[in-house]
Amino acid sequence: MAAKILHNAERRGKKITPGNAAYYAIQHCKNGRRSTGSSCVDVMASGTQLHGQSRLDSLEQVVASNEECGGEIFLLHDVLASDQEDPASRACRRLDWAEFLSGLSKRDVAIINCLVEGKPLASLARKRQLNSSTILYHKRRLADAIQEHFGKDIIPQVLRKPNWKNSLDATRERLACRDQRRHL
Repeated sequence: MAAKILHNAERRGKKITPGNAAYYAIQHCKNGRRSTGSSCVDVMASGTQLHGQSRLDSLEQVVASNEECGGEIFLLHDVLASDQEDPASRACRRLDWAEFLSGLSKRDVAIINCLVEGKPLASLARKRQLNSSTILYHKRRLADAIQEHFGKDIIPQVLRKPNWKNSLDATRERLACRDQRRHL
């Protein structure tokens, strides 16, 4: 930009210092005026970034490093590409979980452990010599107790994907649909 300002001044026969050219180049950038456009609304536009309304980060940016695991470094693209649940959400759910489990019977804890491990409840019924309908009754009762303890919206919260993940998946699906339309 500064070189363009110097070139235009020389073409008109005016003499300006490089400092003046640099100053006005910065002012043009702050206003969003460049050779590629003048938007101050687009998140990736230089004007928006210079006004501090957005920030562009590299996907190669270091998010965290773990000294305990041999100095493993976590980059931003690794975190976004991960299908694992957000650790903060997981930790929040665990806060009251131990308190809730302490008020349950051994049978109820066994049912919850069976569900968490993904095992069929029929195997637990055979192991405890109970009828499968009895186990299902206790499972429904536990679901009600969980909702009473953690709130009515706990089950949808647990099943819901994080918002950033939903938008990331939507973007991938939109790009896949666009690609399919191109090749039809």
